[in-house]
Amino acid sequence: MQDANDDDLLARAKAWLAEDPDADTRAELARLIDAEDHAELTARFSGTLQFGTAGLRGELGAGPTRMNRSVVIRAAAGLAAYLKKQGHPNGLVVVGYDARHKSADFARDTAAVMTGAGLRAAVLPRPLPTPVLAFAIRHLGAVAGVEVTASHNPPRDNGYKVYLGDGSQIVPPADAEIAAEINAVRSLHDVPRPTTGWQTLADDVLDAYLTRTDAVLAPDSPRTARTVYTAMHGVGRDTLLAAFDRAGFPRPTLVTEQADPDPDFPTVAFPNPEEPGAMDLAFATARATNPAPDLIIANDPDADRLAVAVPDTTAAEGWRMLRGDEVGALLAAHLVTRGATGTFAESIVSSSLLARIAAKANVPHVETLTGFKWIARVENIRYGYEEALGYCVDPEGVRDKDGITAALLITELASTLKAQNRTLLDLLDDIAVDHGLHATDQLSVRVEDLSLIAAAMHRLRDQPPTTLAGLPVTKAEDLTRGTDTLPPTDGLRYTLDGARVIVRPSGTEPKLKCYLEVVVPVATHADLPTARSNATDLLTALKRDLSTAAGI
Repeated sequence: MQDANDDDLLARAKAWLAEDPDADTRAELARLIDAEDHAELTARFSGTLQFGTAGLRGELGAGPTRMNRSVVIRAAAGLAAYLKKQGHPNGLVVVGYDARHKSADFARDTAAVMTGAGLRAAVLPRPLPTPVLAFAIRHLGAVAGVEVTASHNPPRDNGYKVYLGDGSQIVPPADAEIAAEINAVRSLHDVPRPTTGWQTLADDVLDAYLTRTDAVLAPDSPRTARTVYTAMHGVGRDTLLAAFDRAGFPRPTLVTEQADPDPDFPTVAFPNPEEPGAMDLAFATARATNPAPDLIIANDPDADRLAVAVPDTTAAEGWRMLRGDEVGALLAAHLVTRGATGTFAESIVSSSLLARIAAKANVPHVETLTGFKWIARVENIRYGYEEALGYCVDPEGVRDKDGITAALLITELASTLKAQNRTLLDLLDDIAVDHGLHATDQLSVRVEDLSLIAAAMHRLRDQPPTTLAGLPVTKAEDLTRGTDTLPPTDGLRYTLDGARVIVRPSGTEPKLKCYLEVVVPVATHADLPTARSNATDLLTALKRDLSTAAGI
């Protein structure tokens, strides 16, 4: 016999089904209702997919806790209502999308809702990198932009990233104000969705973006470095190849198995260059390429991130992936050498090395909360980076991370060093001697049950460690209280003598992330092997002790 709760659950599911505009999710939900699958229906109707500073991101499927056309239409209606209340009754909203399942549908729905609300909408001509959308907002004088993407999440996910007219992602209080407008949408029948009336952009915007990429490079710099490139089954290939052709670099050798957009990402477990195994095909392509390439470059599926690998005879694959912090330091050093002025910015989870490079170059340095939504807002920013492979090297063009322009700049640096018979690893050695060896690592725990993350954070707050890796904790900060320079955020920061640890829940994935850094003084190049060995031992001990302290 069904109880009242079951009756209510089925009633809510049937009401959602009656409004659902998508044949696929209607069929899916109808099957669940017919089967009276209460466990699955409870999961789908146990709340709503929350709109926050990352917009929306979640698994595709029917119901309010999944990504689907009904959820997207409500999100678009909420955004439209917010923009009108902000004084933009007929402002322009630009919409971009990647090649994931349902991305084109979500983009079209967004354009229809904006048009129905009296705003003007313009959709990019096809799946394109997220940085092109971020560029288009400022280029076209839009009041907002939407990118439909789940970045490097698994194939079953999609997402909805919102930018305002300054070209950077939303931050509080805009996220809460948009969320309130979304919650105020009573029925999809109340949301006008015309079938025409918005503009589909031509290639003019992409051409303007590509013209802008030229400005990233020094006019007379060498352009000789040979690259292998993987688009990781995403949308970066054509835009990156066009940018490299314009710049006069040798045409990158493609990892053909991953070159075409494919929403199922068949060759990787996770379409993220940082994940184990994701770069194996790129390494194999590089080993088979003659003449041998100077570096491997990789974008994530929406091409806002950049991964870099370099030849290394001591590595099992013959190639070594550089950490995001290493690429961040290399790009900073390159910009300093080129005489860049303005503020260098990074998130708190990124290496403290950038502060030392900036101080020696006498350029301002700022730390922000995690995410480019904060980094991009730094006043007078010239360069910003985050350890998760995100680099902003042309903030006047793109107020966000950009894996295309970052790829151009790192390839210019490799070319400059090649002309001196040197490599990126040689420059990293020089940086370590100048500033100390800054070695970073991450302890990242993916969970099915989100309560495990909350339990780990509670345990660390309740019983904060006093020593880690044999080093005393000299300062323990609960970042929910904020600091002199940072607003509150859910995180913990431990300062040790020669080390630093930050623990935080991921904002976009079911992960607990622990960011580790050790700094080992280096007197000469001859001391580097010993310093690296010491740093590796310290990082291993930090991981072990932190894992024990957090109970993970």
